[in-house]
Amino acid sequence: MTTLFDIADMLKTARREAGLSQDELARRAGVARTTVARMETLARGDMSVSVLLRLLEAAGHDLKLVRRGHQRTIDDILAEQRGGDLS
Repeated sequence: MTTLFDIADMLKTARREAGLSQDELARRAGVARTTVARMETLARGDMSVSVLLRLLEAAGHDLKLVRRGHQRTIDDILAEQRGGDLS
């Protein structure tokens, strides 16, 4: 199961891989930088995200970060780089 901590880590990783600061990401998304910081550190819980995760799990799905336009998840890419297999 994907946890809120996993989501926070995925967000931070995605931001860093894009070469963006929290401020740059916040501007692009139209939110305050403090919102990005809170999301990355889980300084405040977000019930709507919790509900989303619970609904996805109940539907037999897991949330995965996938770069737009690509079919592989970050987990797939990391497994390939490690020479492993996800199956």
